[in-house]
Amino acid sequence: MINIQAKLQRKHFNLDVSLQIDTRVTAVFGPSGSGKSTLLSMIAGITQPDSGTITIDGECVFDSQLGINKAIHQRRVGLVFQDSRLFPHMTVEQNLIYAFKLNSHIKQLIQPTDIMQLLALNSLKKQQPHHLSGGEKQRVALGRALLSSPKLLMLDEPLASLDDQLKQQILPYLKLVTENIQIPMLYVSHSKDEIAQLTSDIIHLQNGRVIVAN
Repeated sequence: MINIQAKLQRKHFNLDVSLQIDTRVTAVFGPSGSGKSTLLSMIAGITQPDSGTITIDGECVFDSQLGINKAIHQRRVGLVFQDSRLFPHMTVEQNLIYAFKLNSHIKQLIQPTDIMQLLALNSLKKQQPHHLSGGEKQRVALGRALLSSPKLLMLDEPLASLDDQLKQQILPYLKLVTENIQIPMLYVSHSKDEIAQLTSDIIHLQNGRVIVAN
């Protein structure tokens, strides 16, 4: 479960959200500039709210009154962005193993071999990122995020930079993850069609506020 009571004020934008999320796959929907990415950034610890509290899986990671603001790596949140952000000097396999070993002290329920099979990466494991298509890079980025042993997986417009053909190639893999990996997921998108293929639980943001949460 994720509990968020947070406010953030900027020169041309204010975010004020109060949310309790207990569904396994939740979409965050809204137009550009509505606060979707900012919300994820606050949960991850990249952006600090001006005030409020954030709790992930029963653990308080931010409380402005108590002075709690846990570092990004302490929050155990897996992130997938529009661009894959893979390590360019590493192979696909090395990118995956790096994330896995980074949290070797944590009990890990997902193994690299399982992820490579689930996301059909075995044939690509010796390739370096510059040899991969955009869709292949996003599959590796998704696998790397899962192998970091996150309490929460967050995907910020992961298909936005792909053309329609590549989107249709990636969506089946995202469905497989939602069906086979028991990790809560927040999925940000401005595409209703994309969201409909993954979940019916939607948080609708507009102008920095929650309009609908169901």
